[in-house]
Amino acid sequence: MQFSLLHSLEVLERTPHVLTRLLYDISSDWYSTNEGAGTWAPYDVIGHLIFGEQTDWIPRIELILSDHPEKRFVSFDRFAQFENSKGKTLAHLLQEFETLRTANLQRLRALNITDNDFNKTGFHPTFGEVTLSHLLSTWVVHDLDHIAQVSRVMAKQYKEQVGPWIEFLKILKQ
Repeated sequence: MQFSLLHSLEVLERTPHVLTRLLYDISSDWYSTNEGAGTWAPYDVIGHLIFGEQTDWIPRIELILSDHPEKRFVSFDRFAQFENSKGKTLAHLLQEFETLRTANLQRLRALNITDNDFNKTGFHPTFGEVTLSHLLSTWVVHDLDHIAQVSRVMAKQYKEQVGPWIEFLKILKQ
């Protein structure tokens, strides 16, 4: 599939709803358990997505599109959610994510991005020069990656209970 802002928005708009439908008002056993040391529970994933909405996607898009001579991205703290989410309920986090995403997509649309803008560049602290289309594509795939992660972590809660069907359940072999 070729990059398309319209196609990207289809996923970006749906992500908060997908995660809310999956996680809202579900037992904490489903959302508070991870896959072991150094891994994230679904609760942690939602906090991570919130931090991205606050500090990553839109600021980087706006920097790429700006006339600022220095287009070096600020490093992203992939673990900020552990401190930022403390004391918040999952319901609060899901609502916060939806609110932030809605606002960010409004900001994105207001930028009136053209096809010529997709090749504009910024400088990532790890990857070096990246284009706007790289960044927007990554935002979409990042969402899908974390939806898959949440599903995988939840599925593994029943890994021992599925018995011989484990042979057919690829999600439990990851």
